[in-house]
This record gives sequence, C-alpha cells and structure tokens, in this order.
Amino acid sequence: MSEQENVGVVQQIYAAFGRGDIPAILNLLANNAEITHQGPPDILPWAHTYRGREGWAQFFKDLAEILEPLKFEPRDYVAQGERVVAFGSFQARIRSTGGPFDELWAMDWVIRDGRAVTCHVYEDTAAMVAAFRGA
Repeated sequence: MSEQENVGVVQQIYAAFGRGDIPAILNLLANNAEITHQGPPDILPWAHTYRGREGWAQFFKDLAEILEPLKFEPRDYVAQGERVVAFGSFQARIRSTGGPFDELWAMDWVIRDGRAVTCHVYEDTAAMVAAFRGA
C-alpha cells in the first residue's frame, strides 16, 4: 500500500473512535495487532500492551469505564513506508475523581496490507496521573 493509503487507515481508525464505533476499529486491525501505552500501571490501568483484537476490545472497554472523553483531535500525519506517526490532542475527565486532563499525544503506527499491526502511544502521563489524583 502507498504511504497515503496507510495514513488513510489511521484516519479511519480515528474517525471510528470519534463515533464510538469500536467494531469498525477492530476490523482495521491485524489479528495479532498490539497497542502499547506508557506510564505507571499502578495509576494508569491501560499503561501496558494489549494484544490481538480481543486485547484492543478490552482496551476500549477499560478506557470507557475509566475516562469520559471530551475532545479527541488528530492533527498531523507523517508517513514513511509502513510507518505512520500521528500527532494530536486529547481532553478527558477521570470518572472516579472528576479530574480533567488536556494532553498532546503522538501515536506511532505500523500499517501492513491495510491493517494496523502496532501502535505505540506517547502522551503526557503526568497530566493523567494528576487527574487520577483529582488535581
């Protein structure tokens, strides 16, 4: 696939996320796809690697239980071969504390044969930890 087609796959994933259409996201994943988030797992429950479509489905379930998304905005894309790096922002509130956060993120995707294989998420985990603590 071309680099622009790979960007299109990532854009489809983000559009589906914006609609809350998790089955559409899962359909754009390779069977063994992985998503990895950084941060302290004792505070940020999603800070680890989820594997396979079942793992991604669990990730989105965990996220929905923990966060109230307010605004998710992908902004820019850089593509080279199978790799697409996307940059954007995310605003949400932690359901248990009401603590809000507003962060910038980068997501490093590998797209192969029209399906996402990996996604490594880099984000402002300090802002999330503060929101979990109600700050």
